[in-house]
Amino acid sequence: MNYKPLDSNKVYLITGAAGFIGYFLSRKLLEQGCQVIGVDNLNDYYDVNLKYARLEQLKPYEKFTFIKGDISDKTMITRVFEEYKPNVVVNLAAQAGVRYSIENPDVYIQSNIIGFFNILEACRHHPVEHLVYASSSSVYGSNKKVPFEETDFVDHPVSLYASTKKSNELMAHTYSHLYNIPATGLRFFTVYGPMGRPDMAYFGFTDKYFAGEPIKIFNNGDFENDLYRDFTYIDDIIEGIERIIGKPPADSVPHSVYNIGNNNPEKLMVFIETLERVISNTLGQKVVFKKIFEPIKPGDVPATYASTDFLQQAVGFKPATLIEEGLQKFANWYVKYYGVKGKH
Repeated sequence: MNYKPLDSNKVYLITGAAGFIGYFLSRKLLEQGCQVIGVDNLNDYYDVNLKYARLEQLKPYEKFTFIKGDISDKTMITRVFEEYKPNVVVNLAAQAGVRYSIENPDVYIQSNIIGFFNILEACRHHPVEHLVYASSSSVYGSNKKVPFEETDFVDHPVSLYASTKKSNELMAHTYSHLYNIPATGLRFFTVYGPMGRPDMAYFGFTDKYFAGEPIKIFNNGDFENDLYRDFTYIDDIIEGIERIIGKPPADSVPHSVYNIGNNNPEKLMVFIETLERVISNTLGQKVVFKKIFEPIKPGDVPATYASTDFLQQAVGFKPATLIEEGLQKFANWYVKYYGVKGKH
């Protein structure tokens, strides 16, 4: 669907610019001639080489400025706002991962709560046209009603990560109310694709296969009541963000929240079979993962399934990339990037 490109005369601050979504969004804006200020702390939650590889691809763009820093560093954030005077802020910097939050709670409070507070304070003292920030489908917790709608009750998060994301929505709403900051939260649903996050299941499964190791599937081997996930391809996420950037909320409290998901949940086992098939296509030989079935982990939810009606009404767009197509692009990238070969 055609839509108006963003204003290339504006300054876009993207935190988490070396991350998966941050990198693709930065590249998309730079391709349109926008000035992008990227901030990232380049932490080692997953392979830092991948973050550097993403940054390498952004370096050739003259209008890209990279600042290594942590959003929990208030002095640094204040300085960036004072120096570059961003018109639009997209806050994608966050400590990600549900399971990791059980083992390392401190970093989630530091990045997702204190860091986001610093962004809000900076937007308060240096007004912006729009603050877009990453929330998460995890805020829906173990809600049984599907598809998940933005109007659903989300006061029962089942992981600290989810709690921090729900807190972000509350904090942003408060700042929008008090200081009239136009802000939009985006609840992302299982984002995947080339140059993605190695801590995500599809990437980990592929790693395990090439290492000759079995994959662990946390569904008790229960194929009837399998886990469902709304897998959303990276290009769809980027188009959604881009459209949202150009549509700041204008209500009396200018704060909105939207789901960005595929609105088409897949059983985890179907996803795994598709991944086996696309890697087979890339290698030109049959690929079957060795599988170990284990109980569902604490903090995991049985199903994520997004209603995208609000998003469609607001910006005329809904994600539509099929997993077969998206995973094929991932498999082709993975084999080339890591230089792996099939088994003989």
